[in-house]
Amino acid sequence: MQNLDHYKKDKLTINIVKANIYGIFGAIPIVIVYLFPFLLLWKDKLNPHAFRTSIKEAALSYTRFEVLAIIMLVITLGIVVHELIHGITWAKYTKKRFKSIKFGFLWKMLTPYCHCTEPLRVKEYITGAIMPAIILGFLPAIYAILFGNIFVLLFAILFTVVAIGDFMIINLLRKEDMNSLVLDHPSEAGCFIYRK
Repeated sequence: MQNLDHYKKDKLTINIVKANIYGIFGAIPIVIVYLFPFLLLWKDKLNPHAFRTSIKEAALSYTRFEVLAIIMLVITLGIVVHELIHGITWAKYTKKRFKSIKFGFLWKMLTPYCHCTEPLRVKEYITGAIMPAIILGFLPAIYAILFGNIFVLLFAILFTVVAIGDFMIINLLRKEDMNSLVLDHPSEAGCFIYRK
Protein backbone atom coordinates (compact mmCIF):
# COMPACT_ATOMS: atom_id res chain seq x y z
CA MET A 1 0.00 0.00 0.00
CA GLN A 2 1.15 3.51 -0.78
CA ASN A 3 2.58 5.57 2.10
CA LEU A 4 -0.08 8.15 3.03
CA ASP A 5 1.81 9.81 5.93
CA HIS A 6 2.34 13.13 4.11
CA TYR A 7 -1.30 13.54 3.16
CA LYS A 8 -4.17 15.32 4.92
CA LYS A 9 -6.98 12.80 5.49
CA ASP A 10 -10.73 13.59 5.47
CA LYS A 11 -13.68 11.22 5.75
CA LEU A 12 -16.39 11.55 3.08
CA THR A 13 -19.44 9.33 3.62
CA ILE A 14 -23.09 9.22 2.72
CA ASN A 15 -25.97 8.15 4.90
CA ILE A 16 -27.37 4.83 3.57
CA VAL A 17 -30.89 5.70 4.75
CA LYS A 18 -30.70 9.03 2.87
CA ALA A 19 -29.32 7.22 -0.18
CA ASN A 20 -32.32 4.87 -0.13
CA ILE A 21 -34.72 7.82 0.23
CA TYR A 22 -32.95 9.68 -2.60
CA GLY A 23 -33.24 6.47 -4.59
CA ILE A 24 -37.02 6.55 -4.25
CA PHE A 25 -37.32 10.23 -5.16
CA GLY A 26 -34.44 10.07 -7.65
CA ALA A 27 -36.39 7.52 -9.64
CA ILE A 28 -38.78 10.24 -10.81
CA PRO A 29 -36.29 12.26 -12.92
CA ILE A 30 -34.68 9.05 -14.18
CA VAL A 31 -38.05 7.73 -15.35
CA ILE A 32 -38.77 11.07 -17.06
CA VAL A 33 -35.36 11.25 -18.78
CA TYR A 34 -35.60 7.66 -20.06
CA LEU A 35 -39.32 7.62 -20.81
CA PHE A 36 -39.50 10.90 -22.76
CA PRO A 37 -37.36 9.79 -25.76
CA PHE A 38 -38.91 6.31 -25.58
CA LEU A 39 -42.38 7.87 -25.86
CA LEU A 40 -41.30 10.09 -28.75
CA LEU A 41 -40.16 7.05 -30.74
CA TRP A 42 -42.43 4.27 -29.47
CA LYS A 43 -45.57 5.88 -28.02
CA ASP A 44 -47.70 3.06 -29.48
CA LYS A 45 -45.87 0.57 -27.20
CA LEU A 46 -46.82 2.44 -24.05
CA ASN A 47 -50.55 2.78 -24.45
CA PRO A 48 -52.30 0.65 -21.81
CA HIS A 49 -53.59 -1.96 -24.28
CA ALA A 50 -50.20 -2.43 -26.00
CA PHE A 51 -48.40 -2.55 -22.65
CA ARG A 52 -50.78 -5.23 -21.29
CA THR A 53 -50.40 -7.18 -24.53
CA SER A 54 -46.58 -7.04 -24.23
CA ILE A 55 -46.76 -8.28 -20.65
CA LYS A 56 -49.16 -11.08 -21.58
CA GLU A 57 -47.01 -12.16 -24.54
CA ALA A 58 -43.87 -12.17 -22.40
CA ALA A 59 -45.59 -14.15 -19.64
CA LEU A 60 -47.67 -16.37 -21.91
CA SER A 61 -45.68 -19.52 -21.27
CA TYR A 62 -44.99 -18.82 -17.59
CA THR A 63 -47.08 -19.00 -14.44
CA ARG A 64 -47.32 -15.92 -12.21
CA PHE A 65 -44.93 -17.57 -9.78
CA GLU A 66 -42.40 -18.19 -12.56
CA VAL A 67 -42.69 -14.57 -13.76
CA LEU A 68 -42.13 -13.33 -10.20
CA ALA A 69 -39.19 -15.73 -9.79
CA ILE A 70 -37.64 -14.49 -13.06
CA ILE A 71 -38.06 -10.85 -11.99
CA MET A 72 -36.47 -11.56 -8.58
CA LEU A 73 -33.63 -13.49 -10.25
CA VAL A 74 -32.93 -10.63 -12.70
CA ILE A 75 -32.91 -8.10 -9.84
CA THR A 76 -30.67 -10.26 -7.63
CA LEU A 77 -28.22 -11.07 -10.43
CA GLY A 78 -28.24 -7.42 -11.52
CA ILE A 79 -27.27 -6.29 -8.01
CA VAL A 80 -24.48 -8.90 -7.85
CA VAL A 81 -23.23 -7.83 -11.30
CA HIS A 82 -23.41 -4.17 -10.19
CA GLU A 83 -20.98 -4.89 -7.33
CA LEU A 84 -18.77 -7.07 -9.56
CA ILE A 85 -18.47 -4.20 -12.05
CA HIS A 86 -17.22 -1.94 -9.24
CA GLY A 87 -14.69 -4.60 -8.25
CA ILE A 88 -13.47 -5.38 -11.77
CA THR A 89 -13.04 -1.69 -12.57
CA TRP A 90 -11.24 -0.80 -9.34
CA ALA A 91 -9.05 -3.93 -9.52
CA LYS A 92 -7.73 -2.66 -12.85
CA TYR A 93 -6.14 0.29 -11.00
CA THR A 94 -4.71 -1.56 -7.98
CA LYS A 95 -1.29 -3.16 -7.53
CA LYS A 96 -2.70 -6.38 -6.08
CA ARG A 97 -5.63 -6.53 -8.56
CA PHE A 98 -8.51 -8.64 -7.20
CA LYS A 99 -6.70 -9.33 -3.91
CA SER A 100 -7.48 -5.69 -3.05
CA ILE A 101 -11.22 -6.11 -3.66
CA LYS A 102 -13.66 -7.33 -1.00
CA PHE A 103 -17.37 -8.01 -1.37
CA GLY A 104 -19.98 -8.20 1.38
CA PHE A 105 -23.46 -7.37 2.58
CA LEU A 106 -24.59 -4.88 5.26
CA TRP A 107 -27.50 -6.86 6.71
CA LYS A 108 -28.62 -3.97 8.91
CA MET A 109 -29.25 -1.84 5.80
CA LEU A 110 -29.92 -4.69 3.34
CA THR A 111 -27.14 -3.28 1.16
CA PRO A 112 -24.48 -5.22 -0.76
CA TYR A 113 -21.09 -3.59 -1.15
CA CYS A 114 -17.76 -3.77 -2.92
CA HIS A 115 -14.74 -2.45 -1.03
CA CYS A 116 -11.29 -1.60 -2.43
CA THR A 117 -8.50 -1.88 0.16
CA GLU A 118 -5.90 0.10 -1.83
CA PRO A 119 -5.90 3.86 -2.37
CA LEU A 120 -6.88 4.99 -5.87
CA ARG A 121 -6.64 8.36 -7.57
CA VAL A 122 -9.96 10.23 -7.47
CA LYS A 123 -10.49 9.78 -11.23
CA GLU A 124 -9.95 6.00 -10.91
CA TYR A 125 -12.31 5.76 -7.95
CA ILE A 126 -14.98 7.75 -9.80
CA THR A 127 -14.55 5.53 -12.87
CA GLY A 128 -15.21 2.44 -10.74
CA ALA A 129 -18.12 4.13 -8.99
CA ILE A 130 -19.94 5.14 -12.19
CA MET A 131 -19.26 2.04 -14.28
CA PRO A 132 -22.30 -0.01 -13.05
CA ALA A 133 -24.62 2.88 -13.94
CA ILE A 134 -23.11 3.01 -17.43
CA ILE A 135 -23.18 -0.74 -18.08
CA LEU A 136 -26.49 -1.62 -16.38
CA GLY A 137 -28.32 1.70 -16.71
CA PHE A 138 -27.28 4.09 -19.47
CA LEU A 139 -26.33 1.56 -22.17
CA PRO A 140 -29.48 -0.58 -21.73
CA ALA A 141 -31.55 2.64 -21.79
CA ILE A 142 -30.00 3.64 -25.12
CA TYR A 143 -30.68 0.14 -26.49
CA ALA A 144 -34.28 0.21 -25.22
CA ILE A 145 -34.92 3.65 -26.71
CA LEU A 146 -33.39 2.74 -30.08
CA PHE A 147 -35.15 -0.61 -30.41
CA GLY A 148 -38.38 0.00 -28.49
CA ASN A 149 -37.88 -2.66 -25.82
CA ILE A 150 -39.99 -1.76 -22.78
CA PHE A 151 -38.54 -4.57 -20.64
CA VAL A 152 -34.96 -3.41 -21.20
CA LEU A 153 -36.12 0.15 -20.46
CA LEU A 154 -37.55 -0.99 -17.10
CA PHE A 155 -34.26 -2.81 -16.37
CA ALA A 156 -32.31 0.36 -17.26
CA ILE A 157 -34.49 2.52 -15.01
CA LEU A 158 -34.14 0.09 -12.10
CA PHE A 159 -30.35 -0.18 -12.35
CA THR A 160 -29.85 3.54 -12.80
CA VAL A 161 -31.88 4.05 -9.61
CA VAL A 162 -29.77 1.36 -7.88
CA ALA A 163 -26.69 3.50 -8.69
CA ILE A 164 -27.98 6.61 -6.88
CA GLY A 165 -25.74 5.90 -3.87
CA ASP A 166 -22.78 5.76 -6.27
CA PHE A 167 -23.83 9.12 -7.75
CA MET A 168 -23.94 10.57 -4.23
CA ILE A 169 -20.36 9.43 -3.56
CA ILE A 170 -19.23 10.77 -6.95
CA ASN A 171 -20.85 14.08 -5.98
CA LEU A 172 -18.73 14.17 -2.80
CA LEU A 173 -15.57 13.74 -4.91
CA ARG A 174 -16.32 15.78 -8.02
CA LYS A 175 -14.62 18.98 -6.80
CA GLU A 176 -11.51 17.19 -5.53
CA ASP A 177 -8.20 17.19 -7.39
CA MET A 178 -8.50 14.17 -9.70
CA ASN A 179 -4.98 13.07 -8.70
CA SER A 180 -5.65 13.13 -4.95
CA LEU A 181 -5.92 9.70 -3.38
CA VAL A 182 -9.09 7.98 -2.22
CA LEU A 183 -9.30 4.99 0.09
CA ASP A 184 -12.62 3.21 0.27
CA HIS A 185 -14.16 3.34 3.74
CA PRO A 186 -14.09 -0.21 5.18
CA SER A 187 -17.48 -0.10 6.92
CA GLU A 188 -19.46 2.92 5.70
CA ALA A 189 -20.72 4.08 2.30
CA GLY A 190 -17.99 6.47 1.27
CA CYS A 191 -14.26 6.95 1.44
CA PHE A 192 -11.29 8.79 2.87
CA ILE A 193 -9.76 11.50 0.70
CA TYR A 194 -6.01 12.10 1.00
CA ARG A 195 -4.84 15.54 -0.13
CA LYS A 196 -1.24 16.80 -0.27
